[in-house]
Amino acid sequence: MSTPVTTAPRSKGPGYARLRTPRRPSTVTRPRRSVLLTVLTGLILVYSLLPLGWLLINATKTPGGLFDSFGLWFAEDFALWDNIVATFTYDGGVFARWLANTLLYVVVGAGGATFLAVLGGYALAIFDFPGKRAVFAVVIGAVAVPGTALAVPTFLMFSRMGLTNTPWAVIIPSLITPFGLYLMWVFAAQAIPRELLESARIDGAGEIRSFFRISLPLLVPGTVTVLLFSMVATWNNYFLPLIMIRDPDWFPLTLGLNAWNAQAATAGGEVVFHLVITGSLITILPLIAAFLLLQRYWQSGLAAGSVKE
Repeated sequence: MSTPVTTAPRSKGPGYARLRTPRRPSTVTRPRRSVLLTVLTGLILVYSLLPLGWLLINATKTPGGLFDSFGLWFAEDFALWDNIVATFTYDGGVFARWLANTLLYVVVGAGGATFLAVLGGYALAIFDFPGKRAVFAVVIGAVAVPGTALAVPTFLMFSRMGLTNTPWAVIIPSLITPFGLYLMWVFAAQAIPRELLESARIDGAGEIRSFFRISLPLLVPGTVTVLLFSMVATWNNYFLPLIMIRDPDWFPLTLGLNAWNAQAATAGGEVVFHLVITGSLITILPLIAAFLLLQRYWQSGLAAGSVKE
């Protein structure tokens, strides 16, 4: 019966090189982990969610609980529903009027701005005409000009036209969005195949029919992206209504909540900080819902044109 032969382990001499497992290359489906990026992402997440958490927690407190309890934790009395009811019933229910005004400005202003941006971007991307380069330079220059720089000239012009202190003073300037026009220009140039339009023209389709039946469905991701940007800008607009509107019945939510907040600094004014906080929470809920519902279109619209075929 033979005995098994054993070999002594090889000694690690000076020329010994330890075999290392090769690192797998990072891919889209299996990205390489980075501790630094994880920490930075966590800090950005905390920075973004902390104000929202503070707003949600303090909207559940009574006026006394706002000052008697820790800001980042709940008080003994949970008064969220009472605060919501008080917000909509205070001062004759003016908060509901401000909410309706804001919805009017967003639907007409942001919706109209999106529609005009889609029409202009499509025309600039598809058709060639003299002066197209000059139009491009003007659009890029308009993107670089901040809206606050045009607020005073706009007020002077609207004042001579007699449109101040009316909804049109907020809606008409909101219809112009140079960034949305540029975004739709770039998106339409990448998303609409010229061969598809030529086939439609050969089949007898006119330009209007080709736009609504063929091009517009292809422009949905970019359209939703422009709509979200325009909606957020109009919803949060403060400076333009501040100089254009004096009648509280036409205030948007931004001006109305600021007026409630300023009551504490006026002689004999009622302190309604709990209503300001609850109203601010109600104000951001439609924006959150819009982003969650349109997120997939928004993400695809931002990524359009990033891959060269």
